[in-house]
Amino acid sequence: MYSQQSGIKSWAEEDRPREKLLLKGVSALSDAELIAILLRTGTQAHTAVDSARQLLARVDHDLDLLARMSVADLVQLNISGIGTTKAIGIVAALELGRRQRAAAPRKRQQVSDSRSAFELLAPHLADKVHEEFWALLLNQNHRMLELYQVSIGGLTGTVADVRKVFEQALKVKATAVILAHNHPSGNLQPSSADVELTRKMKQGGETLEIKVLDHLIVAGKSYFSFADAGML
Repeated sequence: MYSQQSGIKSWAEEDRPREKLLLKGVSALSDAELIAILLRTGTQAHTAVDSARQLLARVDHDLDLLARMSVADLVQLNISGIGTTKAIGIVAALELGRRQRAAAPRKRQQVSDSRSAFELLAPHLADKVHEEFWALLLNQNHRMLELYQVSIGGLTGTVADVRKVFEQALKVKATAVILAHNHPSGNLQPSSADVELTRKMKQGGETLEIKVLDHLIVAGKSYFSFADAGML
C-alpha cells in the first residue's frame, strides 16, 4: 500500500521544506524554508532554499523590513530565482499575515494604557512605507467600539481631518478616542505639526464631550505616547 512517507522520500531537494512541514509541522521550519515553499522552485544553480537564504541576508533577516517591501523592491534585489511572479507571491503572503493579525478578535477589548492601544494599532501601522492616520473609538469603559482609518498619505505625511474623526466618533456613540499615526522614517519624535494637530483634536473633543486620551506615533515595533510624555 502506498504511504505518505514513502512517497515523500522521492521528492526533489527543492521540495524538502514541504516534506519537513508534513512530517514535523509548520513551526519546525526556518524562515528560509517557509519562504522557499512560497517560491516553490529554484533554478538550475540554486534551490528555492538557497534563494530564500539570499533574500533574508539582503534584509538582515528582518521580517518586518521584508514585509515593507513591494514587488518592485524584491525584484530589484536581483536574487536568482526571484522574479516578478515569485515576488508577488511573497508580498501576498506577508499581506495575508498582516491582515490576519489585524482581524484578530479584539472587538470590545478594553484599552487601559498606551501599550494596549499600541498592540491594537501596530498591525495597521508598524510596517507601512507611507503615513496613515487611525483612531481608536472607545465607549465610556474604554472598550473599543471601532478601529477607524482616518486618512492615508505619502512618505512624509498625511492629513487628518478633525471633523472626520469626530463625525465617526459620534456615529458609533464613542465617548473617548485615541489617535495614532506612523512615521515611516523611524523617528518617534513628534513634529510641530503633530503637536498642533493633537491640540486641535483635544479642543474639538472637549466641545463634543469626547475625550482625547492619547496620540500615538508608531515606528516599527516602538511608539511614542503623548499621554505618557505629559503632552496632553
